[in-house]
Amino acid sequence: MAITKVYPDRLDDHIQQAGLSPVYIVAGEEPLLHMEACDTVRRHVRDKGIEERDILQVENGFAWQQLTESASSMSLFGDQKLIELRMGTQSPGQEGGKALAAYATGARDSGNILLLSAGRLDYRTQQSQWFKALAECGVFVAIWPIEFKRLGWWIKQRAGRYGLELDQDASSLMAVRYEGNLLAADQALARMQLLMTPGIRITADALMQYIEEGARYDVFTLSDAWLGGDRPRSLRILQGLKGEGIEPPIILWAITRELRTLLSLHQHVEQGQSLDQACKAQRPSIPERRRPLYQQALNRLPRARLHKLLLFAQRLDLTIKGGGTLPIWQGLDDVILTLAGGRGPLTEWPAAYRVRA
Repeated sequence: MAITKVYPDRLDDHIQQAGLSPVYIVAGEEPLLHMEACDTVRRHVRDKGIEERDILQVENGFAWQQLTESASSMSLFGDQKLIELRMGTQSPGQEGGKALAAYATGARDSGNILLLSAGRLDYRTQQSQWFKALAECGVFVAIWPIEFKRLGWWIKQRAGRYGLELDQDASSLMAVRYEGNLLAADQALARMQLLMTPGIRITADALMQYIEEGARYDVFTLSDAWLGGDRPRSLRILQGLKGEGIEPPIILWAITRELRTLLSLHQHVEQGQSLDQACKAQRPSIPERRRPLYQQALNRLPRARLHKLLLFAQRLDLTIKGGGTLPIWQGLDDVILTLAGGRGPLTEWPAAYRVRA
């Protein structure tokens, strides 16, 4: 049986049309969307008259027989209950995998609803026996971060929930301010609902007095930005990481990893493979949704430049470890600018340190 996958914004419609499923797997690392997907399941469970709820928090040393006991114990208020299994970033391991697979065999007949919430489940986990067993008798809701190019549209739509109308510049401004932090963006819109006059179209100038800097970045967002050739956003994210106290070795690790991936892709493509084949050959393989970013970077960055950037990254690493004198953050700026298609180097640097001539 094929696994039913539902986007979080379609989950409510899916349940209304298909009814409640015995199992829901909600997995991902975007807190707001994850929370709302789980709330949607809970609301429909309550609407069906299921009042009892067992909450099982998976931590180190979790006893997996608790799941079996919860599923087999009678509800105090009826024949059905909601079982929330909160895994977070924990792996079920061998014991948990067996318990979950065993639960799946009787899930359709038990009358209970299992809501399994977890962090991001990678491809290997999705190929496991327990995941397939559960997903084939239920619904898988994968929570992905909203891409920056869609974020302005998402904020504009979200504002409509609060009775607010943002013009294009205002929604774009909020996208920049709250990238990677949807929860803060939603909270800002909720505050604006209380403070703004209903029915007024909100401009970027009017918005400035109601919002604060709320972006939250990570090194993976930075990689997507420079792979896609977005220079202003790449530098903005790098400065955001610096402001959040992210250490240079972590940023440099992410950069060098992608540099080696691009060099490997170049080699595979030059040997006659298609980009899709080259992406599948990587370990781990590159997801389809990210392959256009790598295609843009390959078109922009020849092998010789990538080798030079990798050597420069090694010099920065040596400086971080105390064996060099390069200005580290200035060096990271230069690398990111060059990767994103900018015209480095920083002119005040000695020629031997420059990334590009």
